[in-house]
This record gives sequence, structure tokens and C-alpha cells, in this order.
Amino acid sequence: MPPISYKSAKDLEKMRAAGRIVSTALAAMRDAVRPGVTTAELDELAHDIVVSRGGHPSFLGYRRDTRVYPASICASVNAEVVHGIPSQERVLQAGDLVKLDIGVRYKGFHADSAITVAVGTVSEEAERLLQVTRDSLWKGIAAIRYRGRLQDISAAVQSHVEAHGFAIVRQMVGHGVGKDLHEEPQIPNYVDNRHPNPRLEEGMTLAIEPMVNAGDYEIEVLPDRWTVVTRDRKLSAHFEHTVAISKRGADVLTLGPHDLGISETRL
Repeated sequence: MPPISYKSAKDLEKMRAAGRIVSTALAAMRDAVRPGVTTAELDELAHDIVVSRGGHPSFLGYRRDTRVYPASICASVNAEVVHGIPSQERVLQAGDLVKLDIGVRYKGFHADSAITVAVGTVSEEAERLLQVTRDSLWKGIAAIRYRGRLQDISAAVQSHVEAHGFAIVRQMVGHGVGKDLHEEPQIPNYVDNRHPNPRLEEGMTLAIEPMVNAGDYEIEVLPDRWTVVTRDRKLSAHFEHTVAISKRGADVLTLGPHDLGISETRL
């Protein structure tokens, strides 16, 4: 396993600046979501915000094996869990849940965050799934303690999600983030003793991202080789924040106006 990267105070200031761009773009996209808007329009909006502030969209041109991601955001609708490719043909409809995920590189460092947004009025189940997933992210963040264990985060997310009858995606995990978009350690959203369980040390920077399904936890990848969907085609939700570990606990670097009711970045 590659070593965990620990960030200096100067590194963290760059990541915090990247996080401010991320949160600005997410807030603008959230406000633009309505029936009739295409996911390509949301992608263009986010791209313009990022580059106008001196950042680079982390996902644009991202390579995985022989694949190159073609957009600045991931926009995943309803049964799409993550990595949905924006398109002019994907028109949002009332009742949809759209997951908006964006990373930004600024002065050599990345920040990464995601929200799920209801399009108009959604079903009671969709609203409950959205709220439980969002709350599970904050439960995970609140579980962070200096020199605690990584699995403290996993356990907090899992217990909240499963107490409400939903399923945690197990094939995909959160991750370290910094100079690279994806760094060690991996952060499962459930307790899995096969994964390393390092102590949470000052200077670690983590992208915590519960992905929660209304039905079964199983997923599959569509023929575009990017879009991940629930196998049973039931709804999914996704929230994510980039956090830094300090001696005080968790410092949320991507906190934004979409985090209603959260008044402080340090929990």
C-alpha cells in the first residue's frame, strides 16, 4: 500500500482555497437545478466558475486505465450512483434525484465534494434517502478524533444508514486527497477488517463520501465504462466532503452554503 500523505499548513491553505471553489460551484449548481435543465448545462456552469477562479476541474481528462473522463463534473440521476457523464440529452425532470460531484485542483492540490439535490418535489422515499445519506456524512465527520481510527468513520456512517433501512455501496469507498485526487487511505463506508485501519493523524486529508442505495447495495457499470448504477435500478444518494485532521478533530475544507445548519467548520 502506498504511504499516506501528510499535509503542511501551507498545503492545507491551498486545499482550503480549492475547497472554496468547490463549494461555490456546488452552490451554483444546486441553485440552477430545476425541471428542464440538462446535466450538460450544470457542467458548463461549474466549469466556468472553476476556471474563472484560477482552478482546474479535477475530473476533466482524468484517466483510468484507457478511459478519459470527458467532463468537469459527475452528474448522476436517480439509479445512477456516481460518475454519470453530463449530457445535453439528460434533461432533469420533477421528482429526480441528481448527484453533483466535483473536484478542483488549485496550485497543485485537490479538494473534492458532492451533494444530492431533489428536482422539484420528490417522493417521500427519495427525500428520506437524501436526508439519511447527508446525515450519515456528518455522523462520519463527527466521529473523527485526533489519533482515533479510520474505522470510527466507517462505523458511524454504517450504523446510521442501516438503522434507517438503507444499504451502503460496498464496492466503492472514500479516499485520501491532496496532490493527487485519489490517495491513501481508502475509506469504506462500512466496517471491513480487510482494510487497513490507521490512526487519524494531524495533516491527513480525507474525502469522506457515503454512497447509499434505497434497495440492495449491489452496483454495476454501464457500457460507457464510467456510469455506476444500482443493480436493482432503485434510487441512490451521495454526499461528500474533504476534511483535514487536526488535533481538534475534523476541519471541513469544502463547507459551503448548501450545508444548512452547519455553522462551524470544526466539529
